[in-house]
Amino acid sequence: MTETLESIAEAMVAPGKGILAADESTGTIKKRFDSINLESTEDNRRDYREMLFRTEDAMKNNISGVILYDETIRQKAKDGTPLVDLIKAAGSIPGIKVDMGAKEMAGFPGEKITEGLDGLRERLAEYYDLGARFAKWRAVIDIADGIPTQGAIEANAEALARYAALCQEQKIVPIVEPEVLMDGGHDIDRCDEVTEATLRVVFARLAAHRVNLEGTILKPNMVISGKKCAKQASVEEVAQRTIACFKKVVPAAIPGIVYLSGGQSDEDATAHLNAMNAIGGFPWKMSFSYGRALQHAPLTTWGGKPENVAAAQAAFAHRAKMNGLATQAGWKKDLEKAA
Repeated sequence: MTETLESIAEAMVAPGKGILAADESTGTIKKRFDSINLESTEDNRRDYREMLFRTEDAMKNNISGVILYDETIRQKAKDGTPLVDLIKAAGSIPGIKVDMGAKEMAGFPGEKITEGLDGLRERLAEYYDLGARFAKWRAVIDIADGIPTQGAIEANAEALARYAALCQEQKIVPIVEPEVLMDGGHDIDRCDEVTEATLRVVFARLAAHRVNLEGTILKPNMVISGKKCAKQASVEEVAQRTIACFKKVVPAAIPGIVYLSGGQSDEDATAHLNAMNAIGGFPWKMSFSYGRALQHAPLTTWGGKPENVAAAQAAFAHRAKMNGLATQAGWKKDLEKAA
């Protein structure tokens, strides 16, 4: 089969499957390892990720692609097999995080701009040679008093569009990730308003940069109450509001929407995705691109101990299966208790 941007994008949102985000920066993975009292060495990071990629049930049945970090895409498993080859052997697609992180935006207190466009064309060409067939760039939009500003939204949307165009030039599918953070005390109405405004600008910039939408995947936040908001919206309301918002602004040409978990609990992230797919009536496949919501259970079960590998793999396979079911509206809460 010839690899087109469209065929890769379609495979990324295949029924029952979603994306494992294993692209934590060295700083972020250190925090995760600190939580289980494990030193963040190159070998430990490799062992942890190899354990996930060797979880055959999960990888073959429920994981369509894996977002890697620069270190990981170059690493070999303990037996010398490149980790990229482990992912491919499981029928999953290797991807790569290419942004250089969100930094303070000059002149815009409290807002961030994602860096990493310099030298991106050359890096993408190298990543393609290393096996990556999709990439990820995350923009961060925070909600607080007086923010986000239009200036910050526009600057981040422009960077996302330039990144996406460069990806497609190098035959790599871009995951476009404008994340409206759920950290604040704002209610679901405010999240709805900011998410709609952000996506309007993002799609306008993608069009201006002649990005092929059929070969692009959107990775957004859900429309959800801020974590510190006294009134938390129900699962049904989150599902309804998210679909209604996206129907207004996301073109039908986008083959798939893979949600980020953004700090939701494992089960909430699954329940919300399931509820959206149960409502249906939208033109895109709706799936997941979860990091913490897929990894928290296996990480804590593993604890860095070789004797816990099988139990940790079972925990990962369970979360992958639950989210796989949610992509087809087949998840039920009592399936969690049966595990």
